[in-house]
Amino acid sequence: MPRIRRLARSDWRLLRDVRLEMIADTPMAYIESLAAARRQTDTQWQERASAMAEDSSITLVADGGEDGSRISALMRVVVKHPQDLGKPKQVMLSSVYVAPEHRGLGLADQLLLESCAVAETELGAGIIELGVHEDNARALRFYQRHGFCTTGASRPYPQDNSRSELVMERRLS
Repeated sequence: MPRIRRLARSDWRLLRDVRLEMIADTPMAYIESLAAARRQTDTQWQERASAMAEDSSITLVADGGEDGSRISALMRVVVKHPQDLGKPKQVMLSSVYVAPEHRGLGLADQLLLESCAVAETELGAGIIELGVHEDNARALRFYQRHGFCTTGASRPYPQDNSRSELVMERRLS
């Protein structure tokens, strides 16, 4: 089983490779197109890795346990409104991906549990939220098994405004 660790700024090449794989594998799951991702320069990938490793964002990856190992899964937790100190802190779960050869092995479960723990203990979040495409029954069931509930809210799906993402959330503490 791959180990789970944090994405580091120095992992920008690994991030680039897994991001291109993510978008090619499930293009409708991400806002970014494969063509746009391929146009990114090395400097832009370095900046993305830095942003994904900053104080209001923690990105967990699963890899083979050695430096430079291929990333087989990724999950990102982002503070929704870091400047709004008067409200309970909420985070968003995004960039969820498990490579096809690692699906069905419990890696998504492990990443989600770790992401929730990090969101609560390190980011101080009380609620974790995500959007799931209205037609993705498998994802809805997965998150429901992990304590997420639909909120009744939805938002337009970024790649097709005629479709919706259902908002789901889980209380952490």
